[in-house]
Amino acid sequence: MKVFVVYAHPNPNSLNATLKDHAVGALHRAGHEVRISDLYAMKWKAVADADDFPERDKSLPLEYMVASGEAYENGTQPRDIAAEVEKLLWADAVIFQFPVWWFGFPAILKGWVDRVFAYKFAYGYKNAGNTYRYGDGALAGKRTLLSVTVGGPEVDYGPRGINGPLEHLLFPITHGTLFFPGIDVLPTFAVYGTARIDEASVEAAKRALERRMVRLFVDDPIPFRRQNGGDYPDRHTLAPHIAADITGIPAHIASDRTGAPFAVQALESVKD
Repeated sequence: MKVFVVYAHPNPNSLNATLKDHAVGALHRAGHEVRISDLYAMKWKAVADADDFPERDKSLPLEYMVASGEAYENGTQPRDIAAEVEKLLWADAVIFQFPVWWFGFPAILKGWVDRVFAYKFAYGYKNAGNTYRYGDGALAGKRTLLSVTVGGPEVDYGPRGINGPLEHLLFPITHGTLFFPGIDVLPTFAVYGTARIDEASVEAAKRALERRMVRLFVDDPIPFRRQNGGDYPDRHTLAPHIAADITGIPAHIASDRTGAPFAVQALESVKD
């Protein structure tokens, strides 16, 4: 199988670099093809702006969404964007390795999404508005895993932790960015307490991550409800009988195969 690793950390000697390298080694040992985008090493341009569309009519105000769709359809995207789109289309699975900074992506990785997830590619698919989203779209059939490091202790991210459950914090990424264009999202792999992590904990994290690499194409994804699966009759709001007593994030996640509610905060974690 083909795996695309998107890596975002400025320090080549960081824990994130160690985990990225270990994951790539495990994937190679399992017989997978791997391609890597090291965003800091690439000096990735994170700002989405008019420079992305040198051929547009500069006498008109920039409408980034429209311009990105035209560039994608016309084959006029800048080389850096077009190369990342090609990697996404090539891959069977995508692994994002990054530190959780201010409860989300590092800016360079958010900028990667802003520029690469173009209109008429990642959204507005088939020129059909919102018809193909949340489970459908250009990237349907692929799967992804977030492999993240968190500086604070796991207790801060527990059900009543001061920061809130990590899977709730990452919902805009897992559901909003990745499931939106159709990618199946695996439960997050998280290493907590990295501000004070010791060597033994690093080795435990590497072993745990290798297990996830071995199961990359076996593990069940988070059962996010598909927009076109019948749960959203108008493509916007859950039907009254679906998760009738639940609101917020948990309502958009179906029961597991046993009928029990899926724990949105459930993830494989390693803590210091």
